[in-house]
Amino acid sequence: MLTRKSAHLTLVNSQSVHNFGKINMSLQLFSTMRVVALPTKTNFRGINIREVALFKGEYGWGEFSPFLEYGSEESAPWLMCAIEAATKPRPKFYRKSVKVNGTIPALNDPADIERIVDSFPGVKTFKVKVGDNLSEDIARLAKVRSLRPKAKLRIDVNGNWQVATAVTNLRSIYENIGPLEYVEQPCATIEELRNLKEKLHVNIPIAGDEVLRKAANPFTIDLNGAIDILALKVQPLGGIARAHMLAEHHKLPVVISSALESAVGINYGLQLAASFADLDFDCGLGTGSLLSANVADLPIINGEIEITDFEPNFSAHEVAPDRFDWWKNRVMKTWEQIK
Repeated sequence: MLTRKSAHLTLVNSQSVHNFGKINMSLQLFSTMRVVALPTKTNFRGINIREVALFKGEYGWGEFSPFLEYGSEESAPWLMCAIEAATKPRPKFYRKSVKVNGTIPALNDPADIERIVDSFPGVKTFKVKVGDNLSEDIARLAKVRSLRPKAKLRIDVNGNWQVATAVTNLRSIYENIGPLEYVEQPCATIEELRNLKEKLHVNIPIAGDEVLRKAANPFTIDLNGAIDILALKVQPLGGIARAHMLAEHHKLPVVISSALESAVGINYGLQLAASFADLDFDCGLGTGSLLSANVADLPIINGEIEITDFEPNFSAHEVAPDRFDWWKNRVMKTWEQIK
């Protein structure tokens, strides 16, 4: 006869076996870790070398590459995504290739801007980093528009403006450059974004990025009246399955973007984009063009990148032993947050 106590013990033991299996599987996955250092073509958000950790599982390679300043708690969704990519089957795809936007860092030299624009062949949308200096921002946007006059423009502020500044700057950009497809994260908080929409009186949609992926619980935040578009990044949001759950929960149009990953991470972002039946915006997944070396080639052809299977090429990219140990310790500290 199965008593309540014995049933409880059976459940506990079953859960313990499940957890042990999960831990054992993940530790085996971590034993495949390779860490590479990929140089950028230009300074991008203060980065000249992009370090990423890669793991191989049953379903291929996964990437763990939170920025170096992120703590283990903020890095946890990134590790969840890497584990998912390596150990879970892929969802249904609605397309074999994804249209991408070009990404323009906060450059001021017209020659540098032209060089970066040329590295995005055939793209019909450019996302331009702005936020530090209005006159420089307008000049940067004007240069991109002169090089690709038919391309759509969107801007990314990374939450750096206060509401009053955002109102002034967005109106000025609209007057000098013309319509924008959208502005991404002009202010940092939901309250500021909602206030901005009330005061702006200019038809510029707002996309939310940090306000979602940096939230303690992105399912509990109220986006009503604050943003119009969800900018989804597969690593910071914890993987494809969780990104879909967030999109379904908030019921807003989505655009898929990257976090300056290697080709492994970009390819997984492409798979996220391909798994949405409705995808109305060119995706920010062309940032491999900002790297001067990579573990695989994902070329932009006629403004699109094809999803592909590949084995990363680690030649000449792997980090020194001390950096490998640093990443190994980081992975294990982050694993403590999610196991």
